[in-house]
Amino acid sequence: MLEKINKLLEEVESFGASTKEQVEEYRIKWLSKKGEVSILFDDFKNVPSDLKKEVGQKLNLLKNKAQEKINELKEKFEAQQGADLKQNIDLTLPGFPTLQNGTRHPLSIVKNQIIDVFSRIGFTVSDGREIEDDWHNFTALNTPENHPARDMQDTFYVSLDPEMVLRTQTSSVQVHIMMNQKPPIRTISPGRVYRNEAISARAHCQFHQVEGLYIDEKVSFADLKQTLLYFSKEMFGADTKIRLRPSYFPFTEPSAEMDISCTICKGKGCNVCKYSGWVEILGCGMVDPQVLENCGIDSNKYKGFAFGMGIERITMLKYEVKDLRLFFENDVRFLKQFTSA
Repeated sequence: MLEKINKLLEEVESFGASTKEQVEEYRIKWLSKKGEVSILFDDFKNVPSDLKKEVGQKLNLLKNKAQEKINELKEKFEAQQGADLKQNIDLTLPGFPTLQNGTRHPLSIVKNQIIDVFSRIGFTVSDGREIEDDWHNFTALNTPENHPARDMQDTFYVSLDPEMVLRTQTSSVQVHIMMNQKPPIRTISPGRVYRNEAISARAHCQFHQVEGLYIDEKVSFADLKQTLLYFSKEMFGADTKIRLRPSYFPFTEPSAEMDISCTICKGKGCNVCKYSGWVEILGCGMVDPQVLENCGIDSNKYKGFAFGMGIERITMLKYEVKDLRLFFENDVRFLKQFTSA
C-alpha cells in the first residue's frame, strides 16, 4: 500500500491541467467517494498493526496534497477567467441594462384622449366611488323601483347591504356633483362600471364609461348636438358625421342615441356597421327636470344636458378591435401594438 500511496503522491505533485474540465476529472479520480484515495482508506483496515501509523500519515498527506492541488488549479482558472472578463468589459456601456419602455393600455389611451377633447371646451373631470347606494345610482336618476335596471340580472348588489350596489353607470358621480355644487356645472365622469352580463366579444361584466353633464341657464338641445359634433370630429376625424335617433332613458327627456359615420368604411357599409354606414357610440338627452329637483337644483331656472359613452366601444372603433375581451386578458402581444405620447 505504501508503494501505491507514494506513486499517487508523485502523480499529484506533477499534475498540471490546461482546462477546468481536466481539474474536475482528476478531482473525481482522486477524491470522489469511489476515487483512489477513498479506496485506500477503505483498505486501511487490512494494514498490519505495526504499519498503521506510517500508512495512516501517508494517506492523510496524500489526501491533503490532492485537495490542495485541486484548489490551487481551480483558483488559477477562476482568476484567469476574471481577467478575461475584465478585458472584455466595455466601459462606455450604461451602468444598467437597457429596459424596454412600457406603453399605456389602449383603454387608458382613449380615455385620456376623450378627457383632452372635452377639457378644451371647459369640462372638468369628476371621480367617485365604485360601490354606491341605491339612491345615488337609481332613485335620484329617476329610475322607478320596478325598472329593469334594478333587476338582479343587471346589477351586482352587495350582499351585506341590499341598498348598496356596484355602480352600473358613472351618472352616480354626477348626482353627487349636482347635490354639492351650484350651477353652472360642466363636468365629465370617467370610470369603471359593473353589470351582471354574460361575457362575450361585445359585452363584459365590467367596462368603462365617460358620462358628461352640463347645467346652466338657457341650455338647449342645440348645445348638446354641437358639443357632441365637436367631440366626434376631434376624436374620429374632421369628415365624421353624426345623427341623433329618438330613444328613452329615465334620467333624460327628450333622449337620443347618437351614431357616427362608420370610420372603417367611411359610411359606405361594412360588417362592422352592419352595412348601414352608421355606428352607435353613445346615449344622450336633456336632463329630466325631476332629476334636477331630486338634487336640489331649481328646474325652472336651470336646464342641462347629459351624455354617456363606453370607452371600450370607442377604442374598438379607433383601433378596429373586434373582440372586447382582448382588453381584459393582459396579453402582452396585444398590448404591445399600442403606443401613447
